[in-house]
Amino acid sequence: MPEKTKEAMEETIEKLVPDTSVIIEGLVSDWIKKKKISFNQILIHEAVIAELEHQANENKAIGFLGLTELETINKLSVEKHFEMIFMGKRPSNLEIKHVSIGEIDSMIVGLAYSEGATLFTADKVQAKSAHARGIRLLFVELESLHIQLKLESFFDSQTMSVHLRENVTPFAKKGRPGGWEFVKIRDEALTREEIQDISREIIEEASHRKDGFIEIERPGSTIIQLGNFRIVITKPPFSDGWEITAVRPVKRLSLGDYTMKDKLRQRIAEQAEGILVAGAPGMGKSTFAQALAEHYASNNKIVKTVEAPRDLILPETITQYSISHGDAQEIHDILLLSRPDYTIFDEMRNTNDFKLFADLRLSGVGMIGVVHATNPVDAIQRFVGRIELGVIPQIIDTVIFIKNGEISKVLSLNMTVKVPNGMTEADLARPVVVVNDFDTGRLEYELYSYGEETVVVPVRGGAKVPSHQLAERSIEQELQKAIPLAKAEMVSDHKCVVYAPEEEIPGLIGKQGKNIEALEKRLGLSIDVQQLKKESSKKELTFTTQISKKYVQVFLDHSHEFKDVDIYVGDDYLLSAKAGKGGMLKIHRGNKIGKILTDALNIGDKVRVIG
Repeated sequence: MPEKTKEAMEETIEKLVPDTSVIIEGLVSDWIKKKKISFNQILIHEAVIAELEHQANENKAIGFLGLTELETINKLSVEKHFEMIFMGKRPSNLEIKHVSIGEIDSMIVGLAYSEGATLFTADKVQAKSAHARGIRLLFVELESLHIQLKLESFFDSQTMSVHLRENVTPFAKKGRPGGWEFVKIRDEALTREEIQDISREIIEEASHRKDGFIEIERPGSTIIQLGNFRIVITKPPFSDGWEITAVRPVKRLSLGDYTMKDKLRQRIAEQAEGILVAGAPGMGKSTFAQALAEHYASNNKIVKTVEAPRDLILPETITQYSISHGDAQEIHDILLLSRPDYTIFDEMRNTNDFKLFADLRLSGVGMIGVVHATNPVDAIQRFVGRIELGVIPQIIDTVIFIKNGEISKVLSLNMTVKVPNGMTEADLARPVVVVNDFDTGRLEYELYSYGEETVVVPVRGGAKVPSHQLAERSIEQELQKAIPLAKAEMVSDHKCVVYAPEEEIPGLIGKQGKNIEALEKRLGLSIDVQQLKKESSKKELTFTTQISKKYVQVFLDHSHEFKDVDIYVGDDYLLSAKAGKGGMLKIHRGNKIGKILTDALNIGDKVRVIG
């Protein structure tokens, strides 16, 4: 196919007929300004106007950009002294709704043929059609137009996202997840023309680049994935001005870059059946999900993703499905038929997303979902009311909370039948979803049905109520008359747990429970009898603490120098360590143990050192 040389392009053309590809791209005005082309007449087919107006009426960016280009050409016609003529039959509104782009292109080629004009196009198929009919041709390949996007000039190596808005100076977020600052990029405000020019370039690049997708195009907004960039373009009347927001990952991490215990690594490797990756916006959830996907793929697992829009940067071995271009049923059918080992569901937002996640998980597909949440339990609550309580632990078994780009907390879920915390009567037992801290095993939340509602109740440890302490002492005094080692613990206003040595329990309960019933009536309490655990030879030690920028320091008496001690938070075992010189322990705050200990000391949880 012949292409015009630079010298030929600078020759004066009698009549020029541009098609929609070069009009939307803005090439006509650009080449006129750069003196790459000159002509006496430019002929615009009425079908082009009708199509662009139709697109603009639907608030699609492509329509506005094309009409803006025609306005620019009209102004240049006065400055450069050429004629701008509209020709051809204008299709009706009904026809334009049903006419294909190919038919409009055919009308444009027909106009160039009948007028003996030169066709200006960036469409390969259009160019081949014109060449076959002997029409003079000016063809340019869009792939070779842009070495670098104008948008990229606003980014540097530290830029996470760029925020461009007409009549406002451009800003960028620079840094890393959880540690960024909002920085002005330049002092001059952006004009509407600049924003439209950047938008036109982005849309055209996305239409012909292999790594570009127009994910969603709605009235007033367009979402585009272009290489590493996720771009959102909004325009009036949806927004009060033209705006572009572009996000790009600053750093790609592997699973090995994250600090996690072997217990969690084993869970991810062997039991990734229902994991939620949660965190606030910009905290690094998708980056972690991306690392998970690459980890599974590198271990010869079949991995697929469900995204809306597609913005994870993944190797070619991982297939990325866009739910924006399909529907839940299509995704469901494809994943069940293709049977992947793992599926990453990025950015779950609405009820349909959560139901699709649950449906796929219950069908046996291993699922990892990414959700917005300001604290770990919020991720679980997103399923409450959408999914039956009894199946939540079958859908979700692990919640990984990401904060400031790191794993901040991990929760595990299980189903049991019990009396919820705070209730006393045995007949109030019901199915309860218990949520534990994955590292310590500490119970943190309970989910259960209360009336017609499903509630999420925090289970908090802390200081005992003074009245409970008084009651415990009175009960122990009563019991120790017969059982010297007996202990009592009030678990609520109406229930007490009595601990006794194993050999003393039958006598305490009595034949057919007569003794314990009599004690319950006398005290007015419900009593649960449990075996008293044998006391360890170790004792609780006195200590002081100091929290520095990098360490938690625990100071013991000099007599415990170089001795092994255990540290507990409440009744939960945390770690064992050997005291150093002078009886000091130093725990790094950067690891999980250090974080738990720091949090416990800051919020006033009871920390014990046993040795």
